[in-house]
Amino acid sequence: MDIKIYKRLLTYLAPYKQRSLLTLLSMVVLAMTEPAIPALMKPMLDGSIIGKEQTMIRLIPLALIGLATIRGIAMFGSDFGLQWVSSKVVTDLRNEMFNRILLLPTSFYDANSPGYIISKLIYDVGNVGAAATQAVVILVRDSLAVIGLLAFMIYLDWTLSLIAITIIPSVGLVIYYMASRLRFLSHAIQQAIGHMIHILEEAIKGHKTVKIFDGVAYESQRNYQATKTVRSYSTKFAATSNLNSIIVHIVSSIALAAIVYYASIMSVAGTMTAGKFVAFFGAMALLINPIKRLTKVNEQIQMGLAAAESVFGIIDHPIEENYGTITPQAIAGSLELRNVYLRYPGIEDYALQNISCSIQPNETVALVGASGSGKSSIANLIPRLYQITSGQILLDGIDIQTIDLKSLRSQIALVSQEVILFNDTIAANIAYGSLAHSTDSEITTAANAAYASEFITRWPQKFATVIGENGMRLSGGQRQRIAIARAILKDARILIFDEAWY
Repeated sequence: MDIKIYKRLLTYLAPYKQRSLLTLLSMVVLAMTEPAIPALMKPMLDGSIIGKEQTMIRLIPLALIGLATIRGIAMFGSDFGLQWVSSKVVTDLRNEMFNRILLLPTSFYDANSPGYIISKLIYDVGNVGAAATQAVVILVRDSLAVIGLLAFMIYLDWTLSLIAITIIPSVGLVIYYMASRLRFLSHAIQQAIGHMIHILEEAIKGHKTVKIFDGVAYESQRNYQATKTVRSYSTKFAATSNLNSIIVHIVSSIALAAIVYYASIMSVAGTMTAGKFVAFFGAMALLINPIKRLTKVNEQIQMGLAAAESVFGIIDHPIEENYGTITPQAIAGSLELRNVYLRYPGIEDYALQNISCSIQPNETVALVGASGSGKSSIANLIPRLYQITSGQILLDGIDIQTIDLKSLRSQIALVSQEVILFNDTIAANIAYGSLAHSTDSEITTAANAAYASEFITRWPQKFATVIGENGMRLSGGQRQRIAIARAILKDARILIFDEAWY
């Protein structure tokens, strides 16, 4: 399962194959130069410092400068290339996820708070990007560096190298046993952050209710508990991660101590030169950091895989059902409900039972009833924001289930109880979506018909006035007038006012 998810993550690198290959090439060059550092130590000590060879005295400084130059270029190509590819992958994932969210059924929004969805879009996708790029860099660069350093150490002395190689299985066991714990904690952190953002969003949106009903202490306590949970899981993740590093560090130090002891004995016995000893010890010291990074990369991978499961869960979530194939070009507007039943997901009781009625074209019908009696449910069923449990809804005698969803909604304008406006101009809010091509004259006519022009014209910028998030610069009645103007501009055959006065 992990491999399947990771392979899917790597497919997001495909559009940037050339840049990714250049980044990988830079990493390979950087890894190949790693053994060159201790390799220069042996001729530097044995040849130039101890042996005082003139050729070595001249060549070693030039070699050090050349090596530093190559490593600098390779490091820039590796780091910058990584950032470039990573940002592209994160951007693509966020766009794909956002576009998918727009197509999900209303029931998805009912089951998931906006804060929870936002946390996935921002936090989880960021972790996925790190797993798809940064983790790959570490795996490639440091694996090659470890292989190169080990090869050089074996070349110098295979007996000493055997001690160093004993680190690898020990580290592998640590990684294996820590992986499931890190994955579990990653999932927990993501859920906790989603809950924390949800509480923050509710407190901000409902700040008036919080103040009027003295809910400050209550909201503060909710936020405290949520942040405490995030901190608790983050601390446990850090503890697990650090324990992983400590064990690797101890194992590496034991192996290093054994090598130093054994090499010292060989040096005393005259079987190892000073240059060879320093070169081997330097290679061993350089080997520790790549091994540490390889163990730490497991955290990124596990966090990324946990986030990927969450992100792909939304990307793979079924979109709105649209089995309809009929696309009527023009309709009269007759509407009939036949024995309609509706039960919302997860609720046993029916919201609507055996509802039947008939509405003729150009007829105005009011549904009157107590709050919760199902008026809004009927309004939401006509444009198929929810699917009926049983029964039929007919438009001009055609079952709306057989009509293409986009075609059906093009015939309907809805002004809901909760007016939704966007942080844009008044004109853009009236001429929204498919209405964006409307002329200024058509927008003004719609505003006049909704009795909205009288307050719009009082603004200095009139229709070009930016109204803020959800029309916060407007009163409740003004917001509703803008929504009504939008519905009028659409000029749909079916106009639904869900407790909106006109």
